[in-house]
Parts: sequence; structure tokens; C-alpha cells
Amino acid sequence: MASLVRRVWSAFSPPNPPPKEPKALKFGILGAANVAPLTLINPAKSHPEVIVQCVAARDRSKAEKFAKANGIPEVYDSYEDILNDPSIDCVLVPLPNALHFEWAAKAIRAGKHVLLEKPSVSNSKEAAVLFRMPELSQPNAPVLLEAFHTRFHPSFIYFQSLVREAPVESVSTESMIPWWGTSKNDIYFNHALAGGSIMSMGTYNFAALRLLFGAEPEECSSCDTHHYTDGIHANCDWDVHARFRFPGGRIGEAKTTLRGPTIWTPSTAKVQLQPVTLPEDQPNQIKTRTRHLTLHGIVHAIFWHRIDIHDTYEIRSKDSGALIRRWEEKRSEKAYTFKEAGIDSPGEDYWMSFRHQLEQFVNRVKGRETLTWVDGEDSIKQMEMIDMAYEKSGLGARPSTGFFETFEKGGEL
Repeated sequence: MASLVRRVWSAFSPPNPPPKEPKALKFGILGAANVAPLTLINPAKSHPEVIVQCVAARDRSKAEKFAKANGIPEVYDSYEDILNDPSIDCVLVPLPNALHFEWAAKAIRAGKHVLLEKPSVSNSKEAAVLFRMPELSQPNAPVLLEAFHTRFHPSFIYFQSLVREAPVESVSTESMIPWWGTSKNDIYFNHALAGGSIMSMGTYNFAALRLLFGAEPEECSSCDTHHYTDGIHANCDWDVHARFRFPGGRIGEAKTTLRGPTIWTPSTAKVQLQPVTLPEDQPNQIKTRTRHLTLHGIVHAIFWHRIDIHDTYEIRSKDSGALIRRWEEKRSEKAYTFKEAGIDSPGEDYWMSFRHQLEQFVNRVKGRETLTWVDGEDSIKQMEMIDMAYEKSGLGARPSTGFFETFEKGGEL
């Protein structure tokens, strides 16, 4: 408990925060969103090359209150003012899902590096247009990153390394927010703003399936939802159970809800690996291992996570196949730092996944090597999987805005 308290305290109040370097990147935040402190403001405190310089919101008074609460020096009148300021290097786009495409595209056109909240956009059609903008393939192009923070934490990267030790047979994932953590009037449940549980917690489930299989789904075989049917909430799912078929007939399952039980439970990924043959001293015997892996705490690993490794060993006669011996071994591991994961990369145990993400984002902007990354084609595939599930559910892919339709036709920004 003491280590948990210390980690969480230090995540929000880093010990001995470093001075900012002369060429630190200046960030502007488009929108006074509640997620911005987690995604950028707190991580920036311990990063010597990041300064959160300004914020703008549709309501200036809201932006001023947000800036005062978070120690942001400047408040701008509009998002456009931030994009037009040559002293601002990067922007965070934490707006409602339906506005992601518009403001990411405008930021790229303005030459800003973009940290874009996940899910990147409303649907795969938007993703293909955004991540393949010509500006992104030019020399000295802006950096665009879908902020899939969980993928940057040591625990998930280490878990992936364990999964890669043998072919994957099946994967199941679960995530949830308790019923008291959301309201029907939240943007999660606004269809025009690209709401729904798949677009919220479900994105973590779907990404985990893709990454752990190391492949893209060929089909969504089923997608059962509970969803609203009235007004602006119509066709917004609050929970989902989806099944996907991956290459080789392998099955991946995703369960997620925004109206879960009263007591919160960590997100999990369970992976069944195919048996592998191990070296055996006896020439007339075959030794195999079947491994089952579970990662508890995918989303906020800093608070608590655990990797369970359950191995089943068998020794059989090479001639007859008869079982000679069978036993099980179980152990659990944690990786709050890359050192614990056996990887040579900087980081402290109090770094949240958002802080690790920011480290790699800055590295990419500065032209340095990145340990891990989410490239544009990856983000497109992620949205294709989301659309696949929504189409199977009967709810349909999330709609695009009029701005996208105009943009796609070559209209002016």
C-alpha cells in the first residue's frame, strides 16, 4: 500500500522536477477537457523538453478557470489562435470524438505536431483520410500520434514479449467503468459526437486483441450490445460482447461496459498460447509446455497490475505418445519500469503510461529513436476493427461530420 501511495503521489507531483530545456516543445491544448491533465499536463511536469504553454476553449471563462487550476500561462480566444501562433510547436486534441478529425487536420495543415486522443476519429473512412494526408509524407512533416497510452507502459510491452514466445491460440479481454462513473448525458452516449462504449473503453480491448494476436481480424462473428434507443443517445452502446475471427480460425473476445458493477475491477487480457516443444535430456521422450498468460490492469498499470504466468508441462513417450509426467508451474510478475521488464530504456516507477507516451512522442518530434510507436496505418486498422464491430451489431459505424464531407471533397479548411 505504501508503494502504491508513493507512486500515485509522485505521478502527479514528481519529485525534483527538472528545469525546462531552452528548446523545449511548447504545447497548446484545444479544449479544457478533463482528460488533458492525465494525458499531458501532469506528464509534462517531469519532462524537461515539454512546456504546456496555452489552452483555448469554446467558452473563454472555462479556459481561464482550467488554466488557473493547471498552471497554464496563457489562454487564447480560439483554437485557431493556437494554430496560428508560430511559437507553439505541438497541440493536444482531447475534444469529443466527432471533432478529432477536424482539429487534427487543421493542426497538421498549420504545421503543428499532434497528440490526438484515442479513438483517433469517428470511423475508418476518416482515419484513412487523416493519417494519409499528403502533409504527413513531406520532409520535416508534423508528427501525428493517436494517444493509445496503454501501449507505451512497460507492463504491456513486457506482456507482449511473453506472448511472442509461442503462437497464440486465443485471446479474451475485459474492461469496465462502474455505473456510477458515467451518466446518460455524457458525451460517451451522444451519437452525433461518435459516442459508445466501443469508442471508449472498448478501444483498449480491440487494440489488445490486434496486438496480442499480431494480426488483423478477418471477421467480427458476433457483436451483442445493450444500447439506447432514444433521441441523441440512440444507437449508443453502453456495453458490448464482441467475438472476432483471426487468421487460422483463432478467436478473440472483447467485453466492455460503461455501466458495470458498483465495484471497479481492472481491465484484463487473457492469452492462451499453443503448446511448444522444449529440449529434453531423454532421447525417447518429448517435453512440451502450454502457457496461459493474464495481464491484470491494462489501462492504469501504475496503480496496480500483475502478470500471471501459468505453465503446464508434459513429458510423453516419443514412440507411443503415452503420458509419463505432467505438472504445473505458476508465477506472477510486475513491470513498473523498463528495467523490471528487462529493457534498457529510461523511466521511473511513478511514470504513468501517459508519461511513457509523452517520452516517445518527444523522441519522435526530436528525430530520435522511439522504443514503441503507433503509426498511421495501425490507427487506420484500429478504426476498421471498430467499424467492423459496429456494423455487425446493427448500430452502424459512427457518423462523420459535415466538416469531413467537405474536406474529403477538397473543400477549404
